[in-house]
Amino acid sequence: MLFARFMAIYGHKFKSSFETANELAIAKREWALSIAPYDEDVLAMAMEMAKQNYSWMPSIAEFLQLIEKCQLSFGLPAAEQAYEEACRYADQPSEHAWSHAVVYHAGKQTGWFELRSLATEQSWPRFQQEYKRLCDKVLAGQVLTMPGQLRLPEPNSSELFQLISRWGQTQGITDEEAQSGLYYLHLLKRNPLRAKLQKQCQQKFPHLDWPNDIDELRQWASDLA
Repeated sequence: MLFARFMAIYGHKFKSSFETANELAIAKREWALSIAPYDEDVLAMAMEMAKQNYSWMPSIAEFLQLIEKCQLSFGLPAAEQAYEEACRYADQPSEHAWSHAVVYHAGKQTGWFELRSLATEQSWPRFQQEYKRLCDKVLAGQVLTMPGQLRLPEPNSSELFQLISRWGQTQGITDEEAQSGLYYLHLLKRNPLRAKLQKQCQQKFPHLDWPNDIDELRQWASDLA
């Protein structure tokens, strides 16, 4: 499917990249191995970025860099950065303010002891595998939380936090459901995860009228008053 998109986008430039059918077959296998860990959604996003940034079909290394940029658009640290953070705070993981919950969970799945004691050549592949797996879940819309975190952290805007709590009370759902459900309001509108999270809320509670933005939530509160 990926190569079909490349052919549609780059036309003769794509065809000229491979002199024989054997070269094409080898390239397909190598690409399949390289992108196997990634979710279809992030691959589609990377493909759109490739269209905008490359006049020729990107190399595997260039495409993986685009995937990493897509992950960063979701607030996910680069894998190397996440690994460095996990190793640095593996001795007291419960006391560190993690840059993202996915870094904590990847470290936990890899093993804090392993991150402290194993050589990089051994611990990095394990961490990288877990991190990619968890990033795919986040990109698919799953919200990861820290241990003991009953709800999402209080947002920087206390007004928004209070509005969401009030909205949840009138809708007959718990404060935790309201804060978690309306988490998408904290994300930038250009963040593709925002629309996905909102859609999930609408599917879970189809009888509720979920606000599209903060202004709409403020207007609701004003009308209620």
